[in-house]
Order: sequence, then C-alpha cells, then structure tokens
Amino acid sequence: MTEGVLDEIAIESWSGPFDEALRARARISLESGHVLYFPHLPFRLKDDEREFLSEGVSSGESKNISYDPVTGKLQGMALTGDAEARLARMVDRFGTNAQSLVENLLGYRGMERARTSYRPVEVEGREYSPRHDDRLLHVDAFPSRPMRGRRILRVFSNIAPSRLRSWNVGEPFEPFAKKFLPRVPGHLPGRSSVFALLGVTKGKRSRYDEMMLSLHDLAKLDARYQETAPKTSLDFPPGTSWMVYTDQVLHAALGGAFALEQTFHFDIDVMGEPSRAPIKVLERLCGRALA
Repeated sequence: MTEGVLDEIAIESWSGPFDEALRARARISLESGHVLYFPHLPFRLKDDEREFLSEGVSSGESKNISYDPVTGKLQGMALTGDAEARLARMVDRFGTNAQSLVENLLGYRGMERARTSYRPVEVEGREYSPRHDDRLLHVDAFPSRPMRGRRILRVFSNIAPSRLRSWNVGEPFEPFAKKFLPRVPGHLPGRSSVFALLGVTKGKRSRYDEMMLSLHDLAKLDARYQETAPKTSLDFPPGTSWMVYTDQVLHAALGGAFALEQTFHFDIDVMGEPSRAPIKVLERLCGRALA
C-alpha cells in the first residue's frame, strides 16, 4: 500500500508461531511509528453473527458498542437476550485474538486489555464537535483516565462485507509535538488533584497527561493544520487487520463501518525501545520529567 507509513506483514494466523526475525521487524516498525498492516488476517464471523452487520445493532446513543472484558458487559447496543449474548461473545473473541497477536508477534507481556469496541455505524456523514470528531488528525489521549506515560496500542479489523475503512495518517510524532508544544497551556498546580477528588478523572493526571490532552485538542481545533498538515491516505479492505500506537501516530478515520477494535495499555518498559514512547520524546523536548 503506502511506503513509509505501512509495514505490510503477510501472516495468516492470530497466534503464530512467528519466527524471531519477523517479530523483531514488527516491534521495531511499530515502535517507530508505522502502521502494521495484515492483508491476509481476517476476523471471521460465524454464521449466526452475520446479522450483526447492521447499523441497527447500535443504540444510536454512542458511536461505538463497547465491551468490558472484566465484567463481560456490552454498552451501546440495541440488542437484548440471546442476540446480546452472541454479540458479546463475538466481540470478546476478537479481543482474545488481538491479545494473542500482540503477545505472540511482538512478545509484549503484562498488558492491560482495555475495552473492546465494535463500530457498526458509518463514519462518513456523522457530525461531531471538533474535539470529538475522529475524522480530524489527532493522537489519542483520555480525558478521564490518566495514563502517566503508559502506551495506547490498538488492533483493528474490517469485518464489513464490502466497504473500505479509510484513514489518514499524519506526520511523525516529534515534529508534530514541536509545532504545538509552544501553545500548550502552563501547568496549574492543584488542578489534577481536584479533578481526581471530584471523580472527573480516575486518578491524578500527570503533566504528561495534560500535555497529551492539549496536543489532541490543539491539533483538532486548528483548521489550518488539518488542511495543510502532511498526511497519507490509507484504505483497509474488508477482511484485513492492522495495528498502531494511537498515542504516537496521528490518525483520522474518514469512512467505513463494521470495524472491530481492541485497546491495550501497558508500561513503556514492555517495549523493545522505550525511548521511542511519546513520554520520552516529550521529556526530551521539554528537558524535564513529566510523570
């Protein structure tokens, strides 16, 4: 597909085995800010799961159906009873496959498997405020969940019968950060403690979290940057999967429906090269510790 942005890996199994040369290549490429693309790695639906290829499975109250692997509960769906249980099993099975892929291909251990999402609603044509519009280039940061330097890794699969999943991918993280760091607001002592005390956040935000949230918002709210920033268009056909550090790679979802996504969180010491993590890049640019 696109040289310099994607690293195409022709595996056909979610669990391997994978030879060490391929594993090393995948780790280096991913941690360098590339999208790992798996053109021959579909997530296969069972016969009784094809009914979920309908926008009607969504409640319409949120853009995604979310599955909590700890509680086994779904949120955001319009289903009940047996259909709800079968959809939960499908989404959970994807999450299990994604975890197997990350562990066996990358050799990462000690990960937190966060929520799994099913995105049945067409991206194109939806209207959101700029801060919530994922069609704009951005890096991921969580307003309510401080990461304190931990990574955000996501695995995606396009299960649509015929629609492409279309993305833009932007410039590397460091030049992006250099552009916007001068505009990041100064730290307000005590604000993070107050937010945690009031339950606005699940724990206290670090300076790193504040910076990442600012970088997320500044990029999305800068119409000129969105228009002129370097970007590469990517199309992921049905039956393909991909993996990317969404806290590092500027990305935007432009179109498509029926995608599955699994998020993982973990400390940077799990990585092959922790120095490539966004927190290390920002600390080097700022000249101080941020968490």
